[in-house]
Amino acid sequence: MSKKMIISITLLLAIFAGNVCAQDWPQFLGPLRNGASPETGILRSWPETGPEILWTANIGKGFGGPVIGNGKVYLLDRDDEKGDIMRCFDFDNGKELWSFSYDAPGTVSYPGSRSVPAIDGNRVYSCGQNGDLYCIDVNTHKPLWNKNIMKDFGGVNLPIWAISQCPLIYGDLLVVSYSKDPYAGLVAFDKLTGDIKWKTEAIGNETYASPTVAKITGEDHIIMAFSSTNTFMHREVNRSPGKILGLKPQTGKILWEYNNWENMIQTAPAIDAGEGRIVVAGGYELGVVMIEVEKKPDGSFSVTELFKHNDFGEHTKPPLFHNGYFYGQYSTNNRRDGLCCMNMDGKVMWKTMRSPSFDKGSMILADGLILATDGSKKIYLIQPDPSGFKPLASAEILGMGQNWGPIALVDGKLLIRDQSRLLCIKVAQ
Repeated sequence: MSKKMIISITLLLAIFAGNVCAQDWPQFLGPLRNGASPETGILRSWPETGPEILWTANIGKGFGGPVIGNGKVYLLDRDDEKGDIMRCFDFDNGKELWSFSYDAPGTVSYPGSRSVPAIDGNRVYSCGQNGDLYCIDVNTHKPLWNKNIMKDFGGVNLPIWAISQCPLIYGDLLVVSYSKDPYAGLVAFDKLTGDIKWKTEAIGNETYASPTVAKITGEDHIIMAFSSTNTFMHREVNRSPGKILGLKPQTGKILWEYNNWENMIQTAPAIDAGEGRIVVAGGYELGVVMIEVEKKPDGSFSVTELFKHNDFGEHTKPPLFHNGYFYGQYSTNNRRDGLCCMNMDGKVMWKTMRSPSFDKGSMILADGLILATDGSKKIYLIQPDPSGFKPLASAEILGMGQNWGPIALVDGKLLIRDQSRLLCIKVAQ
């Protein structure tokens, strides 16, 4: 092999390695929208004082999480007296670089931010609690277009816990669920112009879940989970079950539908469990269902319920899927099962219950490990294992509060929020 060829290969490998290391966290639940990260080199232990905190930034209270792209951190913050605030921070040091705000006052139960933006090229997309959907140029810091996914579709009243859509970018489309109280549908906008490319009717009950994508017989389907009727909040509405739908991304055509879901406050999106299997978890009060979607010879699709029970669940985010097992934090108003593990057949392998307690925290799977918050003060490093709960380290680093915001991981640095700060923590070598 010539010296010139060796140099060329070395340069290519360096470029490739640089691209791998520079993997961003561009949307809710990460690159693949499933809570998994390609990061390696995650530390297997922490000092007694906990992992190193590299920087902190003051933020408002809420539940919205950050995204990371090209060395910048984006977070949709909120001041209930004024409105939503898109804030941009330097990922290296936490310095605020710019912000953009708009009028959207109002307070709901559990006040503060509640969604995660999406980055695509030089644009960042976000949706506020009142349904304000914005596309902002990250260079000029000005909006390119904006819509309202409640008012523009005939909605008058906010859902009880407001709108919590985390935008899905699919090709040239931006997909979210719109609200038409007390029902909901799906709409796809041209991500560059904001023009509507397709929309469904208001086909389900109000939902706090965001759309995701699953592979069914080699084809992408947009998957959406809708709540069953919230009989406590909407006693005047005829009761109907929740729905899980698969739609053709390019047109919004409904390809298949499952109509036997009974979670009245659907917050966690569906996840792809492979081979046409879809898992949806909930917290009020039915726990989990797995369905299998198959393509028939005539091109239509059939749906089979593989299992459904209330012994495993996830309140605000989908469970992690690793080596044929699911890991979820299952705590609701009526039960405190903690961190739980379930196999592909729906059998629950173990639960931590209250020892230790996990309640609406966030988790990321990286380098064969789980990085998790417990929904309160602690962060955990966990070895996923179906034989039992195996914590490797833990540390109390968050302020007291309902710390339910999604977390993000890039270049060995984990971003976590509590009710007053955004923290950047070193978790890799």
